[in-house]
Amino acid sequence: MTCDAVGVHPLPARLSFSQGASVGIPYLTAYRALFQRGGLSAGETVLIHGASGGVGIPCVQLASGSGATVIGTAGSEEGRLLVAQQGAHHVLDHTKPGYLDEIASITDGRGVQLIIEMAADQNLESDFAALAKYGRIVVVGSRAPISFTPRLAMVAEADIRGTALWNMSDTDVSQATNAAAEHLARGSAAPAVARSFPLELAADAMNAVMSSRARGKLVLDCSH
Repeated sequence: MTCDAVGVHPLPARLSFSQGASVGIPYLTAYRALFQRGGLSAGETVLIHGASGGVGIPCVQLASGSGATVIGTAGSEEGRLLVAQQGAHHVLDHTKPGYLDEIASITDGRGVQLIIEMAADQNLESDFAALAKYGRIVVVGSRAPISFTPRLAMVAEADIRGTALWNMSDTDVSQATNAAAEHLARGSAAPAVARSFPLELAADAMNAVMSSRARGKLVLDCSH
């Protein structure tokens, strides 16, 4: 296929083409949320909700590979193991009542500087129990409206920021793509592929996306 040269980067030899197919949108979204919108710096602590998901895994890799302390959450034992394997320093069970209380001990009572929120309709209000003063919350996903207490943001002087890839400028895209390529080249990032489907089983792949709890990306293999 024909592509703009600015969008083409070498695939490190240690990565498969299935892994290469898994870079695009997930890694751009992760970089956009963490750094361009979240302002994450080395030495800060970030809480990543849904860290075993398609965007969560790149968030863990890019954040830990950039010198941040990463706290990830997942709802299954398999998912939590995967999050730890991707570089998270601490992994929490988000199905456990009061799981955010553990962050006080992890951060010596300070809270986290940044939260990457994949399900704002479920977590946004409770996030403030884990957020440090002057902290930032970047909303990557939300599936419903919520009732929210603005005073929580006032008291912490916190920022709630949204993100969407279609708002990225050409410069933003270039910066994010180059950063992802650098992490892939030096080994601090590598896409986790759960399963590859031949193109003729595209319908099965779509059903798997909608119904399974696969950890990592599902890939359509068009090479045969």
